Amino acid sequence: MSDAPTDPEVFVAHANARTNEYGRRLAVERCLAGHRVNDVAAQLGISRTTVYKWLGRFAAEGLAGLAERSSRPRRSPRRVPVAVELEVLRARLERHAGPVQLAAELGVPASTIGAVLRRWAVPHLADLDRISGELLRSRVSDVRYEHRAPGDLLHVDVKKLGRIPDGGGWRALGRATTMAHRHKPIRLGFDFIHVAVDDHSRIAYAEIHPDEKGPTCAAFLHRAAQWFHDRHGITIRRILTDNAKTYRLSKDWAAVCTALQIRRRFIKPGCPWTNGKAERFNRTLLTDWAYAQPWHSTTHRNAAFDDFLDHYNTRRGHTAAGGRPPISRLSA
Repeated sequence: MSDAPTDPEVFVAHANARTNEYGRRLAVERCLAGHRVNDVAAQLGISRTTVYKWLGRFAAEGLAGLAERSSRPRRSPRRVPVAVELEVLRARLERHAGPVQLAAELGVPASTIGAVLRRWAVPHLADLDRISGELLRSRVSDVRYEHRAPGDLLHVDVKKLGRIPDGGGWRALGRATTMAHRHKPIRLGFDFIHVAVDDHSRIAYAEIHPDEKGPTCAAFLHRAAQWFHDRHGITIRRILTDNAKTYRLSKDWAAVCTALQIRRRFIKPGCPWTNGKAERFNRTLLTDWAYAQPWHSTTHRNAAFDDFLDHYNTRRGHTAAGGRPPISRLSA
C-alpha cells in the first residue's frame, strides 16, 4: 500500500446542469448560424457567460471541447495525508472497529475515517469475521446461472404471510386504530404461499395453503408439475429447495419426486440466495400483491391472487427476459 488509489473519473452531467453535450452543440450551431448570443441563451435557459464558454471551448478544441469533463479538482490541499490514511487502515486491520470507535482512538473525525475506508475499498464490518478479520463469503456474486431449457430446474419455496382481520389491518386503518387489538388472545395466524419458479423462463406457479406440512407440500408439487406440463409443455426434471424438514424428511414429498422422476437438490446451509429465483419472486409477490394496496380481509386479498399470478407470467416485464414477460421465453 505505497500509493493511495486514484478514484475513477466518471464523466456524467451534473444533476442541476441545464445543458448536456447535445444542448452545447445546439448552442454553438445556432451562434455559428448567425443567432445572437443573447437570443441563444434565452432559448436554452442558460446565461450568456455559459454560451460564450462553450463557444470558446469549441473554437479551441472543436467538438471534443463540448464533451463532459470531470469536476474533480486538480489539487486537494485539505485531503488527509497518506500517512494518516495508512494509520487509519492499520487501526482498522488491528481492531476491526468502525469509524466512530476509531475516531475516538486516533483523534480523526469519524466522517474522515469513513471517507478513507471508502477510498481504499475496505470491506464493511458486516462482511468480515470479527475475530480473524477475514472476508466472509459475500452474498453478492457476479456469477449468474440459468439453465438452458425450461424444466431443467424448478425453484420451490414457501412464503409465510400474516392473515388480515375482517375490516382491515393497520395498513388500511392505521396503526393507532389497530393498537388496541394487538394483544387479543385469539391470533389470526398465517397463510403459506407455496411457490414454484422455472429457472429458465421464470414462469411461476403458486398456491395459498394454511400450512407447510409434508402432505401439503407434496400435493402442491404434484399439481405444479402437472400445471407446467399441461399448460406449457414443460417436464420438470430437477427441483431445488431449502433444507426444511418438509423437503428433507417428508415421505410424501419424496414419494411425489420419485413418482414424477424429479431429482432433488438442496441449497447449501446458510446460503438462501442459492434459491434466489424463488426468493426474488417472493419479493415481487409482496410488492405487487400482498402489500400493493390495503386489503379489508384475508379473503379480499386472496381473491386477487390469481390475477396477480397471471399478470406476472403474461404481462409484467422481467429483467431476465429483456423487459418482456416470462411467457415470452417459451414462445421464443
